[in-house]
Amino acid sequence: MKEFIRTILKFIYSLFASPRFLPIGLMTCSGLFIFQISLFFIIYIPELSERREELLPLIGYAVLAILVLALSIFIYVRWFKKLDQVRKWANITLKTLMTIYLFQWIFLIVYGFINPPLTFTQISNLLQGYGLHRDYVSYDQISPNMKLAVIASEDQLFPDHDGFDVKSIKIALKYNKRHPKKTHGASTISQQTAKNLFLWQGRSIVRKALEVYFTFMIESFWSKRKILNRYLNVIETGPGIFGVQAAAKSYFNKDAKDLTRSEAAMIAACLPSPKRYTIKPMSGHVRLRYDDIMIQMNNLEPDPDIQEIID
Repeated sequence: MKEFIRTILKFIYSLFASPRFLPIGLMTCSGLFIFQISLFFIIYIPELSERREELLPLIGYAVLAILVLALSIFIYVRWFKKLDQVRKWANITLKTLMTIYLFQWIFLIVYGFINPPLTFTQISNLLQGYGLHRDYVSYDQISPNMKLAVIASEDQLFPDHDGFDVKSIKIALKYNKRHPKKTHGASTISQQTAKNLFLWQGRSIVRKALEVYFTFMIESFWSKRKILNRYLNVIETGPGIFGVQAAAKSYFNKDAKDLTRSEAAMIAACLPSPKRYTIKPMSGHVRLRYDDIMIQMNNLEPDPDIQEIID
């Protein structure tokens, strides 16, 4: 692991030191960004037209951000570019942003083939003294019951949406306005996967914006089965326990591929807060959610889109 980190740092330094990096990086980042924007409109244009009134404020913010950026560039070129110290820090800032942007593409591609070596949440658990218990497994080594249980519990529209459940988001926003001290989330499995793979826990605007971005990225380039596989391998299922294989071993002394419907439902029931809602001993919250999840599993199972994902 140390050698891997050292190699990454050397690579980053070589990028920064190279005089060719800035023009090549700018062309590469510009091309990728134009590709992303085009892909976004291709995927979401029907939804954008249907929700035009709701999205007008967001479009206004986007236009404002573009104007601020354009103004900043104009001011820099017009008055500050000739100042050596300002130019130096402007180049460093630009190179840093380009490096981060390019690396997120690398991680997106790499995580499409392998599970992450470590996530921010796993590191946080280690630092808090919970330890790290995990065992990544392939999609075929996870019981269809477990796949069905998390869809029934966390995101029943998972096969149908493009990463965001708009209806649930609206309901959550209305609830949170009425109950400011009790917030309800409406994150889909795709959003939770993006957060757990690339980001950290929290409710800041910056983290939420990045979550939306990475959700769009994985929905654009990964299959639903791939997203669900990463989710089931990195999701926190108890104090220091990550992934359904580690949960199956810890709670039921068996592999994830052998989980029964009731065992899968119990694991899914703890997901909103796995440190608080315990499986063994079974907390009251898990017991209540367990019954509802079992009912929803029975309702969703005949759906051909669900079957295509969980088989």
